[in-house]
Amino acid sequence: MLGIHHFVLFLTTGILLNLTPGPDTAYILGRSIAQGRSAGIASALGITVGSIVHTTAAAIGLSAFLATSAWAFSAVKLIGGAYLVFLGIGALLSSPGRLHLPSRFAGTETAAAFRQGILTNVLNPKVALFFLAFLPQFIDPSAPAKVPAFLLLGFTFVTTGTLWCLILACFASALSEKLRGSTTIATMLNRAVGSLFVFLGMRLAVSR
Repeated sequence: MLGIHHFVLFLTTGILLNLTPGPDTAYILGRSIAQGRSAGIASALGITVGSIVHTTAAAIGLSAFLATSAWAFSAVKLIGGAYLVFLGIGALLSSPGRLHLPSRFAGTETAAAFRQGILTNVLNPKVALFFLAFLPQFIDPSAPAKVPAFLLLGFTFVTTGTLWCLILACFASALSEKLRGSTTIATMLNRAVGSLFVFLGMRLAVSR
């Protein structure tokens, strides 16, 4: 379908990554705890818009750059695979740490939470690098139409992420205490995602 392969692996990896606590999670939980459910939901939707921006940029930019060269596409996949291995090893070796939640924000209204959610995601270079490294791993270099493949994978990832972000916003009090007060959940998720990233990178290195 559209040159996409190993979709189940993509979906599993994407869900685990969405569950891993990070800056987006901290922002949503911080807003939800400090200002209530509406601000938390607005924050989650802002993060979603930011992710859509990254997905569209990766789809259009990479596809346009690589449309005329299967070799270039393969090179990007190899570089992306190396980056995923790097991320995976970093996650596996990371020390357990608690999630630091922000307590003060530039604005208190719901619109401010939404706008800052967009900026939090769009201006994070690690998110852009991840999309550029992650999505090509699941697209055949010989696929005739890469833009639809990029968009389908990207929006699948965004959809699962949005659902999780909305859950965080709606149940912030209970979930935030667990994420902030214990290192067990964060450590387990880091290990799981790290292992998957290393696997993806190694699989790419031995594939033909």
